[in-house]
Amino acid sequence: MIGGAAHIAPMTRETVNRICQTLQGAELSDPWGDGHHAWKIGGKMFAMIGMRNDGVSVKTDSVETAQMLIDAGVGIKAPYFHRSWIRLEWGCDEGELDHRLRTSYDLVFSKLTKKARAEIAGGCIP
Repeated sequence: MIGGAAHIAPMTRETVNRICQTLQGAELSDPWGDGHHAWKIGGKMFAMIGMRNDGVSVKTDSVETAQMLIDAGVGIKAPYFHRSWIRLEWGCDEGELDHRLRTSYDLVFSKLTKKARAEIAGGCIP
């Protein structure tokens, strides 16, 4: 504890990778080279760390949700992505990071075909 509050370590590329590795069927790739980390489910991206290594971009359910999170100071507009994506900068709370990564994963997973979802889920169609 520091100053009476629990110390929360800031997120890093390693933190993002550790969380994403626990998500069923999640795969890491470097589609453009140069150290990009793209986390995908069923071939569709749900998280991206660019070569500048200044945060992780994640999908939200809508442009409105992304804007609300930006306005609340949770993240910033994710460069090069649709407006429904935000970037969480390094220093973000790990609990928030975990929540946003899992939400992004769930959003992308839910849009996969029934067959793809069943293959990833081991035969059970969630």
